[in-house]
Amino acid sequence: MPEVRIIAKNFMDMVASMPAMKLDKLYENGFICEAILRSLPPLAKKYVIQMLQIDVPVAAKLLEEWVLPDGVSKHRVAVDRLVQLRVFLEAVDRKNEKTYKVNPTYQRSLQKLLVQGGTLPRESMPSNITVRLPTLENLEAYALEQWEWFLLQLISPAQADKPLNISSSLMKVFQRRLLSQRDKEAPKLTESGFQFLLMDTNAQLWYIIREYISNSEERGVDAADLISFMLELSFHVIGEAYSISTLTDFQRSIINDLADLGLVKLQQGRKGSWFIPTKLATNLSMSLADSSSRKQGFVVVETNFRVYAYSTSKLHCEILRLFSRVEYQLPNLIVGAITKESLYNAFENGITADQIVTFIQQNAHPRVAERIPCVPENVTDQIRLWEADLNRVEMTDAYYYDEFPSRDVFEGACDCAREWNGLLWEDSKKMHMVVKTEVHPYVRDFLRRQK
Repeated sequence: MPEVRIIAKNFMDMVASMPAMKLDKLYENGFICEAILRSLPPLAKKYVIQMLQIDVPVAAKLLEEWVLPDGVSKHRVAVDRLVQLRVFLEAVDRKNEKTYKVNPTYQRSLQKLLVQGGTLPRESMPSNITVRLPTLENLEAYALEQWEWFLLQLISPAQADKPLNISSSLMKVFQRRLLSQRDKEAPKLTESGFQFLLMDTNAQLWYIIREYISNSEERGVDAADLISFMLELSFHVIGEAYSISTLTDFQRSIINDLADLGLVKLQQGRKGSWFIPTKLATNLSMSLADSSSRKQGFVVVETNFRVYAYSTSKLHCEILRLFSRVEYQLPNLIVGAITKESLYNAFENGITADQIVTFIQQNAHPRVAERIPCVPENVTDQIRLWEADLNRVEMTDAYYYDEFPSRDVFEGACDCAREWNGLLWEDSKKMHMVVKTEVHPYVRDFLRRQK
């Protein structure tokens, strides 16, 4: 079975995939235009600023002369990104030569914002109404703690200090790929779910936000309105309080979901309630690479395969259990070992050797992070060798399905096979799938009920 990879895309990938009419509607908001500008590669930003006051198309050949010969590849990446986002409109002139022009809607909105400035739909609340607002340090700690509680609910609800009532809209995000559930049974992590847990926090957040937006239409929510509100939220000031009463009903339901994820903190006072954006919320308009600052690691792996994790986090302990044998846990130290059995269990859950090695490297304790390599080579080599032992060719009786009448039926059949742990392969673009022989009757019955 091919490895399932989770790609965490940022907002701008979502924006680029939107229809032209919805993009132009988004660009009527100056703050959205600034958010787009922030997300662009440096060279693309330069092109936008240079062409912002030019109302006529610029020849592609002329644009190429703006860069040195060794910058041609960066030039192409910049232009492609601008065209994808419809910031640049591509056309052909009378001489059959390619030209570029700034999208007039985007151009007007950004010009107005730069010249006249802009005001958000809401202002922060005065300090005499809001009391005891958290400090920036406390707010960052809250965001991380909330996110950890959220993930701990997925891995081991019994280990969570407090119950978290995950909304149905957020639960659907996880059920699409990260969780599977049979009738009257507790949800279980899928292979993609196990892989998701080894991603860094920013990559996890981008993945959740992307999926949350992707299934917004199913909830009767316009994806353009959702993206617009989230990008608008990224311009709010970290640590400032904003009244809930300034939000529409649609935005209030969204803000509750974002509070579950740690993007905002909700507080109640005598004269009203308010939300406080965290750093996670203000990073929404940045790219994944820009927002991913290196966090301090906590893991030390020795040449004898012993693992020492200097952490008080229950989530860290549960993640280490995915690929190692945790032996005991002290208030600020987790001690375990990487064994053949613990790794085989990880491989069976769909986690790869490269993902395990990358997780250890990215979370290496500062004392060992600067070493080259930061993880002993004998450990990384052995992890990959044990994985290779399981990756020998095996013959499995299976059934191949194609020619599905609709995408809904295809996804339903995949979910059915996945519930019985029998989905061997799927091609979502061509709507093809392969399932184990023993699961074939269940999938066949499902498809018959769809007729």
